[in-house]
Amino acid sequence: MAKLLEVKNLNKKYQGSKNEIQALKDVTFHVNEGEFFSIIGPSGCGKSTLLSIIAGLEAKSSGEIYIQGEQINGISSKIGYMLQKDCLLEWRTILSNILFGLEIKGKVNLETKTYAEELLKKYNLYDFKDKYPSELSGGMRQRVALIRTLAVKPKILLLDEAFSALDYQTRIMVTNDIYEILKKENITTMMVTHDISEAISMSDRVLVLTKRPGTVKKIHTLEFDMENKTPINCRQNPKFTEYFDTLWRELGIDE
Repeated sequence: MAKLLEVKNLNKKYQGSKNEIQALKDVTFHVNEGEFFSIIGPSGCGKSTLLSIIAGLEAKSSGEIYIQGEQINGISSKIGYMLQKDCLLEWRTILSNILFGLEIKGKVNLETKTYAEELLKKYNLYDFKDKYPSELSGGMRQRVALIRTLAVKPKILLLDEAFSALDYQTRIMVTNDIYEILKKENITTMMVTHDISEAISMSDRVLVLTKRPGTVKKIHTLEFDMENKTPINCRQNPKFTEYFDTLWRELGIDE
């Protein structure tokens, strides 16, 4: 399987009021094409900082980042980024929100608009294209936010606690829906989450960061051996509890 994203010896230091603070130390890993890759770790270990650096929203102190073998510095058109909040513009229709990322890039044309509308049809949102975000449920808003990101055709999607604002029941259903969309579109995905269960149910591999300064403690490969792998089905699989206990211990929560 080809490597899509490579992170090599990444470091991040901040200048505190009295001394220098190291947030990330020598972080090295890769994400394969088509993979769902999650990052978990103790609170304050630098998970979101790492994602922000890869997205080009924050500068690294040292290290290298590659996408498809090409070194990147700063924002890349190959990266899509989905935040905790859906950030939909309340005064714009659903279709207009979907096209917003394309507008910013100056890429709205018949081809890209048709593709965006096809995504809406494919994932049962086309009938809502002329409605406004306030008229949609929380789960539907997250799907719109995802389609807005997919409309620009990123090579890799970054999810930063993208489902944590939802209530528990909605969150379970939305993660299932979004997982199936990402797999159908064959989108490589990297997710930061504080939820161990969410990481296990969605991921092919899970990276565990140490407490600050965050460095790679271990990367776990998850194998459920099922024909129809979905987050909900994974939660019902006997291996789920085994993986949960392992990751719980890795995080040192029982210490």
